[in-house]
Amino acid sequence: MKSRILSSSSITGKNVYNMQDENIGDIKELMISPDNANVVYAVLSFGGFLGIGSKFFAIPLEALQFSASDDTIRLDIDKERLENAPSFDKDNWPLTADDKYINSVYTHYGYKDQRTSAFS
Repeated sequence: MKSRILSSSSITGKNVYNMQDENIGDIKELMISPDNANVVYAVLSFGGFLGIGSKFFAIPLEALQFSASDDTIRLDIDKERLENAPSFDKDNWPLTADDKYINSVYTHYGYKDQRTSAFS
């Protein structure tokens, strides 16, 4: 069976659920490297009330599980670990490919950064 492909617009704005089926936030953006045309990470909005006070989190795309049956996105991580993840606010996005920051994101979620030195 061939895997499906998704458009960025079909992912952005989607709610993300944990494994307990709790809504933990929504995908704001996909951050793409123009150097190698790869998605570096997804931006998840989490916390706050009605969008006020929420933080943005960089999530490796590999950490997100995309369901083919019900079109949901899941992140297998508890809320406490997410609250302690590298984050940024809506007015201060990391727009450069800082290797130290991106490596800390991947390490926090238990993934190895697979990028080749596109940002060096």
